[in-house]
Amino acid sequence: QVQLVESGGGLVQPGGSLRLSCVASESIFSLTFMGWYRQAPGKERELVAGITRGGMTNYADSVKGRFTVSRDNAKNTLYLQMNSLKAEDTAVYYCRALQSPYVYWGQGTQVTVSS
Repeated sequence: QVQLVESGGGLVQPGGSLRLSCVASESIFSLTFMGWYRQAPGKERELVAGITRGGMTNYADSVKGRFTVSRDNAKNTLYLQMNSLKAEDTAVYYCRALQSPYVYWGQGTQVTVSS
């Protein structure tokens, strides 16, 4: 079973940047998909950005051009670079990994965008 641990969240002012990391307990090379999801209070969890084993990426329309997802197989780590942050980006951010038929989730890291 793969364990995922997120870090890098915190409080940032609007327009600022953060980089989230998700470290896996074992090699991520075989994981077919890894992604970042977020859940704001009172809202459903939504996909923010994802990346396949082959390096194909996809983004929610609300973050295109501001967020970049990447994976470093050598470090067993998934990243999310978040720039030009807005108040509406405030949420708990979760890392998710897929190794069919198994799905793994991290515990989440809080991102708060506020002045």
